[in-house]
Amino acid sequence: MEKIVYFNRVTKVMVLMAFLTSHFSFLTAYGQTAQQVLDKTAGVVSYKKGVQASFTISSKQYGSTSGTIDIKGRKFHATTHEAVVWFDGKTQWTYVRQNDEVNVNTPSAADLQAINPYNFIYMYKQGYAATMTKSGNSFIVTLKGKGKSISEMVITINKKTYVPSQIRMLQNKQWTTINVSNFKTANLSEGVFRFNPKSYPNAEIIDLR
Repeated sequence: MEKIVYFNRVTKVMVLMAFLTSHFSFLTAYGQTAQQVLDKTAGVVSYKKGVQASFTISSKQYGSTSGTIDIKGRKFHATTHEAVVWFDGKTQWTYVRQNDEVNVNTPSAADLQAINPYNFIYMYKQGYAATMTKSGNSFIVTLKGKGKSISEMVITINKKTYVPSQIRMLQNKQWTTINVSNFKTANLSEGVFRFNPKSYPNAEIIDLR
């Protein structure tokens, strides 16, 4: 039971991080200026060959952690002190360092909604009210959605590069903050997003599918 709880906590942190780092492509806003900024940010973040970044994430609900992430379309590979997660677009592998085990699962529709960057064709039609201010070298975009599971997002975007440096998300009355740094484009191979058992020969494989 403790393993399952720990696995669920790590997975939720990774899904939140993946969502917030990769999902700018669906954040279509209704204020023209905010929309232009988000469109340019989407173009930067959704670079077709892939992107990489470092991050720190903190919330009262999930605690704090830091690590790196690779993203390419729906796929992602994230590494923290607690775990390593691979998602190839269908299957997710989570290596939990504490237990030396790999949990294998097929993400639910809700999970895919959180990590699928192409889901914007459905998300934006539901609509977020957008406002934008400026602070120093940054745009501050606030998105609010009444009755949504993610009711508010506050995104800090660099004026020159259109790279997001901070994302704050309100869900279930709890704020999660992600700070992003060392953002860069990359040429990522498909193998980056799949678990290689040869790299973890002693790990216990637990298939949860």
